[in-house]
Amino acid sequence: MLLIASMILLAQSPAFNSNSSTLSIGITVDLLLTTPLIYFLLIRKSNIPKTTVVPIVIIGVIVCSVILPKENQYYLNLFKTWALPLIELSILTYVIYNVHKAAKRFKSTKTKPVDFYTQLKEACYEILPKAWVTPVVTEIAVFYYGFLQWKKRKLNKNEFSYHKNSGTIALLIAIIFLIVIETIVFHLLLSKWSDLAANILTFLSVYSALQIFGFLKSMSRRPIIIEENKLLLRYGIMSETIIDISEIENIEVSAKEIEFDEETRKLSILGNLESHNIIIRLNKENTLFGIYGRKKDYKNIALYVDENKEFRKHVSALQQRLTVTTR
Repeated sequence: MLLIASMILLAQSPAFNSNSSTLSIGITVDLLLTTPLIYFLLIRKSNIPKTTVVPIVIIGVIVCSVILPKENQYYLNLFKTWALPLIELSILTYVIYNVHKAAKRFKSTKTKPVDFYTQLKEACYEILPKAWVTPVVTEIAVFYYGFLQWKKRKLNKNEFSYHKNSGTIALLIAIIFLIVIETIVFHLLLSKWSDLAANILTFLSVYSALQIFGFLKSMSRRPIIIEENKLLLRYGIMSETIIDISEIENIEVSAKEIEFDEETRKLSILGNLESHNIIIRLNKENTLFGIYGRKKDYKNIALYVDENKEFRKHVSALQQRLTVTTR
């Protein structure tokens, strides 16, 4: 902070006006290289992720852009053109490498299938600032499930699908088609007024459609799992929660309408657009994690399971086993 403040003061000083060309180079080097290097040396032996150097670089780029005259931003523009994309690519490669390494480690110690989304989060928590983890993980997971993961997953006895009979897939496909059609129409209309506005709208619409496609694909790759006396409820990468079997007060096979409030939630982010056939009531409050890290507390949760009766039977058997064990 002291270095950044001193560069700002130097850029405002009378000395800068008389030697702007030379001092601009020095300020650029200090903000883009020296400051991040000193920051790195300060944190290298701490628990602070090394990737936090990147925000320091970004701050340096912003400060340089503001305090330096445009005619003295030659080296800054070179940095923006060549170094920034290289830094972004390096961070992405670093994240992917750590995810791959974590997955290999997980496979060597466990017999159950590796869940990419879970491994990605664990790897990112080790190398990224906490505030970055959820957005980065979501964006990578959307691309992974949408375009890289095509192999069908065979379900084990303790795994349950929730997308085959609920109508959710058809609904999401319909939404994607609506986005495509509306994008074409609005692009043609907006282009008569502003090409820039039309291109921005088109980009955002295409990006939204790709995200929905990634969400859609993730549903078949992330089933509901019952393991080690825990219930892993998942709705693709859009929402998830972990319930301890001992905390389940009642599990009901029911599609009846219920009132959703702060205590009663739905696993699906589509709300009333998707039906439910299972209602789980807990004896204590739990947390539902939604898209981009949103959190909601609940005591009752409604969801759809394709094999709902078998699901209830499996959970009830575990409950009885736990009751016998505790006695």
